[in-house]
Amino acid sequence: MPTKVTVNPGLITINDGSSFLVTASDGSIDENLAQGFFVWDTRLISYYEISLNRYPLSLLASSNITHHNALYQFTNPQLTTINGTLPAGSLLVTVRRDIVEGMHEDIDITNYHSEAVKFQLMLAVRSDFADIFDVKSQQLLTRGETETTWQNSVLTTEYHNGSFFRGIVIEPVCGTSEPRYANGRLMFDVAIAPGKTWHTCINFTALADGKVFKPQDTCAVPHNTKAGKVRDEFLINATKLRSSNAEIAEYYQQAIADMGALRIEVYDNGHQFWMPAAGIPWFVAVFGRDSIIASLQAIAVYHEFARGTLLKLAQLQATELDDWHDAQPGKMLHEMRRDELTTLNLLPYHPYYGTVDTTILWIVTLSEAYNWNADLSMLDECREPLEKALNWIDKYGDFDGDGFVEYLTHSSKGLRNQGWKDSGDAIVYPNGELVEPPIALCEVQGYVYDAWLRAALIYEVWGEKEQAKKLRQKAQELYQRFNDRFWMESVGFYCLGLDDKKQQIQSITSNPGHLLWSGIVPPERAKKLVNRLFQPDMWCGWGVRTLSSENLAYNPISYQRGSVWPHDNSIIAAGLKKYGYHKEANRIAEGIFAAASYFQAGRMPELFAGIDRQDDNFPVPYPDANIPQAWAAGSIFLLIRTILGLKADASKQQLKVQPSLPDYLPDLELTNLSVGDATVGLRFWRDGEQTQWEVTHLDGELEVSA
Repeated sequence: MPTKVTVNPGLITINDGSSFLVTASDGSIDENLAQGFFVWDTRLISYYEISLNRYPLSLLASSNITHHNALYQFTNPQLTTINGTLPAGSLLVTVRRDIVEGMHEDIDITNYHSEAVKFQLMLAVRSDFADIFDVKSQQLLTRGETETTWQNSVLTTEYHNGSFFRGIVIEPVCGTSEPRYANGRLMFDVAIAPGKTWHTCINFTALADGKVFKPQDTCAVPHNTKAGKVRDEFLINATKLRSSNAEIAEYYQQAIADMGALRIEVYDNGHQFWMPAAGIPWFVAVFGRDSIIASLQAIAVYHEFARGTLLKLAQLQATELDDWHDAQPGKMLHEMRRDELTTLNLLPYHPYYGTVDTTILWIVTLSEAYNWNADLSMLDECREPLEKALNWIDKYGDFDGDGFVEYLTHSSKGLRNQGWKDSGDAIVYPNGELVEPPIALCEVQGYVYDAWLRAALIYEVWGEKEQAKKLRQKAQELYQRFNDRFWMESVGFYCLGLDDKKQQIQSITSNPGHLLWSGIVPPERAKKLVNRLFQPDMWCGWGVRTLSSENLAYNPISYQRGSVWPHDNSIIAAGLKKYGYHKEANRIAEGIFAAASYFQAGRMPELFAGIDRQDDNFPVPYPDANIPQAWAAGSIFLLIRTILGLKADASKQQLKVQPSLPDYLPDLELTNLSVGDATVGLRFWRDGEQTQWEVTHLDGELEVSA
């Protein structure tokens, strides 16, 4: 059994929608660290400490139970009380926390001492109402006014800064001891006979701009919560997987649980849909690129994600030029926030549109969603957003008219880099120097090529053959233009992009791997590209690095200059499969699955270090990686789909399979796989070097073929 690696050790994180809690393993919250109870991108509780007669508790164990509740178990140190000294280990203190909009906390103390005990339970609580971006950067600044009141055993703290308002209401709702409040502490006089248990519970109700986030009023009983019902509905409807390789089945199940935890409600014309948030804890918000890619990855598992994401992004599609928000007509957003800095227009995130690829990938996702659901009403509803998105590519994406889509922020607070590698230092020349925008990334041109071909198919569904013909012609011209300008013959690889002088950025990166997924690579060049991806400077054994180890800017523990991103690798693997490189695709899958075997619960983090895989080491997590992360969880789904070669055409009631099971995955069975109105079960198994398959169940009309 591999050594288990913990991502962000010492932290416990739980969430429900936009509400989340990050604590130390002992349940405490340190206001000087990236911890706290957050609602709508604001920290409502910045300090929290439990003590008995001011003595800190001794932690026994703590853990998440589900994505929205956690359990902490303590005992007491040697304790001085008014009745004498209480020996260490005499009490069992159990704290349960549940996040459902607000937070509910149960505290139970059992006395295992031979005598009755009396002491004060103290809860030290503070609220700084810090902006999430300030907390993450650990640069705290109070801008507004805070007021605390204690009335009728209810502690209320409110924060105002102009139009921005947040509040937290802390209310003990049951228990035999009346609470008191003084000196920043809630206090309870506790008396417990031998063998008896004392209990109290507290509701933490969040207030945000007129909305009340009230927790469920439960007391240490099985919680049939709204969050639980949402999770269960997703688990019931998602595609199931079984395999004799129990580990991979567990990774899949964990990815299902993680994706369920990340769901955000989407309402459209009176109907409820879902889209994935990007990640916990810092990206629990509506995102563009992350949600689109996660939806694409999960499309064979739960294609309703794609529909929800498409609709939400269409609702927020930009309608006018706005440099502050990097908005242009037809552009899809990057992210949307509700924090103080954004509300006061000091940050441009309501919403922010500084992403070069979301609009293009939205078109790809619309086509792929139709392939799996055959829903004409969805296509028709998205017709106008599609037309605007296509116009954005021509008019604003390619803003200098050179035939390629570039990015350049126009906002004083905008992102310097706007592809998926969007950290400020991600795009570098071979000598490690930063590249100045505008930049035309290679993979973005591939996305455009794919989007135009897919849009052509959509227009054919609508019977508009002439428009489809024009789009195919544009795609073909881009294919030729791109391969003339981006190919580096001397190294048999594509350049990272074109710089502000329209010269090749000749760095070796993972980005060209996405070109296979888009289909813009000529078959005769694919083999050279594939060979280069698996050279030792790019392939570390766990996956393909974001940047070659030969680049002077390479750092395996950096964010995007040599690390390994599971979602990046899953897209590369899907491209390898598309071009017939089954073994190479399976090699990437093996690396990612091997990494997963070391992470607790097989849960994929956002990224990990690009350190070479050895017999005596393990994958090293990136500090502060988001976990769960939507497209990291989605990488498990896409890798499974890639191994099986699943390709749907729901409008023709067809599902194609092209399975190539590796030796580490001798059998696999899918049930509840949805294609249009049909549901199918499939079994795959290795027979020597060949993979066999059969349909085990079919409900509805569907032709399954190899």
